[in-house]
Amino acid sequence: MDGEGKLKDVLSSLEDVKVLDRSIERNLYMPIDLSSSNRELEEVDMSTPEGIENHINTKLSANNKKIAFGGYLERRNLYNRSSHFTHSEESRNVHLGVDLWCPAGTAVLAAHDGIIHSFRNNNNFGDYGPTIILEHDIEGETFYSLYGHLSLESIADKSVGQEVKKMEHIGELGASEVNGDYAPHLHFQLIIDLEGNHGDYPGVASEERVGWYKQNCPDPTIMLGLK
Repeated sequence: MDGEGKLKDVLSSLEDVKVLDRSIERNLYMPIDLSSSNRELEEVDMSTPEGIENHINTKLSANNKKIAFGGYLERRNLYNRSSHFTHSEESRNVHLGVDLWCPAGTAVLAAHDGIIHSFRNNNNFGDYGPTIILEHDIEGETFYSLYGHLSLESIADKSVGQEVKKMEHIGELGASEVNGDYAPHLHFQLIIDLEGNHGDYPGVASEERVGWYKQNCPDPTIMLGLK
């Protein structure tokens, strides 16, 4: 069995994993489609964080939910507005984590016991903004979890190697002014091999590279019980 297969088995065996405010029950989560194939988005101003936030909040209100989630391997037009994703010959538009959309200031929790591997403010337009990466070891399987679009305060008191416990409060969601210019949300991503990165790892892939990243970044909804 390859590394991805082993890790999937480990992750699927975990229970009660939350990475946002533990008081919000899973029945208050709802899936949302932000893919390029969703014709409904043609009526949404996807060029501004306010336009996206209004669309998501309308969906949440209509369904009496608190958190909208989705995006793993979703092809999106959202990234066309940023040269961070379009500056190379291989434009990136395939999302590699899961996004959980809810208000700025919402508590962010560690997915599992581990240590702080690294953290950084990735402050390019359209980037993660403040980001934390945790390192975990479960049943001899090492993997990493990435938390992007946090508040600046979330990385102010952190240190590399600092121990964290499952569902420990590690930060809060940032507002659009600091989170890369997005509607408030958590980008949560699982990574097998960080490839030498610190405080950052690609969260969006090109069509040409998505096969590799699918192997290296398993579906986070398995761990979160949202599959």
